[in-house]
Amino acid sequence: MGIAVNGVDIDDSVIAAELPHQARADNPLRQAVHEAVLRQVLLQEADRLGIAGSDDDERIENLFAQEVVVPEVDEASSLRYYQSQPQRFRSGDLVEARHILFQVTPAAPLELLRQTAELILAELQARPERFEELARQYSNCPSGAVGGSLGQLARGQCVPEFDELLFRLQQGELAGRLLETRFGLHIVQAQRRVEGAMVPFAAVQAQIADELSRQSWQRALHQYLHILVGRADIQGVELDGALSPLVQ
Repeated sequence: MGIAVNGVDIDDSVIAAELPHQARADNPLRQAVHEAVLRQVLLQEADRLGIAGSDDDERIENLFAQEVVVPEVDEASSLRYYQSQPQRFRSGDLVEARHILFQVTPAAPLELLRQTAELILAELQARPERFEELARQYSNCPSGAVGGSLGQLARGQCVPEFDELLFRLQQGELAGRLLETRFGLHIVQAQRRVEGAMVPFAAVQAQIADELSRQSWQRALHQYLHILVGRADIQGVELDGALSPLVQ
């Protein structure tokens, strides 16, 4: 069975033309099919409503502008968001940190590294004074030569998952679990903290309003696409959970 939207066939050439745009997707062919079907759904809705444009992309943009209603973000909503996430709006926080990195290599697969790292973590929980010694012995990071020390780190200097864990740790605290990043597995300890201060609300109000507006737009657009897809007669492909590409 071919792929069709309300009786209109999706030609293979349409999917082939979409493939280069989805090259980074986990499954480029499936994503290209979903995108082609969604575009056909939207263009048919633009036809139904008499929405014009110089090309298909403009017609879809004009359709969204007319049909997707997003409430304006007010100051009270922005202030609530600011107050609910104080760590996001701090400046000047520093943490002096150290770590032991177990790097994944063909000779050291992830599961073998995990077993070793778990043993080292357990040893450090029992004997924390051995951190420098074990970092020099086991760490695959250049910092191992200085006992795993990374110096003082500000927010945003590390990959997000490392950053998030590090700034949750209290002074002197050894993370109770291994941290996995694209570099491998880490044992992480925060040695000394230097507390910063909250950025004034006025300085980030516009940034917060933009972020909340984007979130509202994404929710509204996602709901609108679900309504259109639910109304359409789509044959040959299942679109459940596949509405995200047009919600970026």
